[in-house]
Amino acid sequence: QVQLVESGGDLVQPGGSLRLSCAASGRIFSINVMSWYRQIPGKQRELVATITSRGDTNYDDSVKGRFAISRDNSKNTVHLQMNQLKPEDTAVYYCYANLRTIATMPRMDYWGKGTLVTVSS
Repeated sequence: QVQLVESGGDLVQPGGSLRLSCAASGRIFSINVMSWYRQIPGKQRELVATITSRGDTNYDDSVKGRFAISRDNSKNTVHLQMNQLKPEDTAVYYCYANLRTIATMPRMDYWGKGTLVTVSS
């Protein structure tokens, strides 16, 4: 059983910073892509940032220059450093991983349960 557990969500003032973390645990052979998504109630979940196993990154235009995604392959963790936060960044942030549990199995998608980020004065 694979679990993704996020942490780091909080209430922060506009212009502030937060660092989200996600740890993948359980039976894991290899992790391909790890990503952060976010969702506002009543809206679709949207991709915020992605990082491959090689360290290649991609960001939504709305967070470029403010957010930075990183991962530690030895610990199966992914982080999202969020700077210059704006009220419109308020959302539940979800961790995503595409991974294999054993070498002979196809990759599958796994999600965390989310962590709430609120940006407000």
